[in-house]
Amino acid sequence: MHDHPRGRKLGMDAVIDIPCDIWIPAARPDVIHADNVARLQTRLVAEGANIPCSIEAEQALAARIVLVLPDFIANAGGVICAAIEYRGGTEAAALALIAEKIRANTEAVLDEVRRTSALPRTATVSLATERVRRATRTRRWDATAG
Repeated sequence: MHDHPRGRKLGMDAVIDIPCDIWIPAARPDVIHADNVARLQTRLVAEGANIPCSIEAEQALAARIVLVLPDFIANAGGVICAAIEYRGGTEAAALALIAEKIRANTEAVLDEVRRTSALPRTATVSLATERVRRATRTRRWDATAG
């Protein structure tokens, strides 16, 4: 590995200490937790990895009015793309649907957060649970209709 001549090598978790507007943990779970959440200096966390923040970290960030967009909203692009590819869709169709779905789901979560004052993860789970219930009711209806 080569060092950049104007760069400086930092410790493995030093990225947490760098002020930024949007922080995207996208590599591994459990990056932000109760022991290091106070070091994070951002306004928005878009969870690109699966479960990168503990619930305690999400609560601490909410208390500081830092928005945490849950992983199963922010990193849903791969699943959406796979569904489009499975149906024979194009890359352009996949990218368009990814943008549409993530935007719509983010808006729905933020609306639920405003309406209920819940944490974004709680709002997301609530919305997802209701969607699964609706789909289950529809599927049962369809299965008995024929």
